[in-house]
Amino acid sequence: QVQLVESGGGLVQAGGSLRLSCAASGSIFSINFMGWHRQAPGKQRELVGVINSDGGTNYADSVKGRFTISRDNAKNTVYLQMNSLKPEDTATYYCHCDVYTGSTWRTNWGQGTQVTVSS
Repeated sequence: QVQLVESGGGLVQAGGSLRLSCAASGSIFSINFMGWHRQAPGKQRELVGVINSDGGTNYADSVKGRFTISRDNAKNTVYLQMNSLKPEDTATYYCHCDVYTGSTWRTNWGQGTQVTVSS
């Protein structure tokens, strides 16, 4: 079993910043990709960005230059630094990671954390 615990969501004014964290624990042998998706009311879940085990990153066009993903491999934790936030960034943010348990690879998801950006 692998658990992901997210933190850092909240309410912020447009132009402000938030930092999300997501810590993985449990039966972890190694972690490859870690990342974030988001889902706004009435919309499909969309990729925000991912980071691989070597630190390489990829972002959605809508957040490039404003959001930064990083990770601490020693802590099995991924971060999402969100700057210059816009009302359209309002969504529930979900972290995920691809975990090798020693016998199989599995994608695990966090419970979600709400980010609300007021205009």
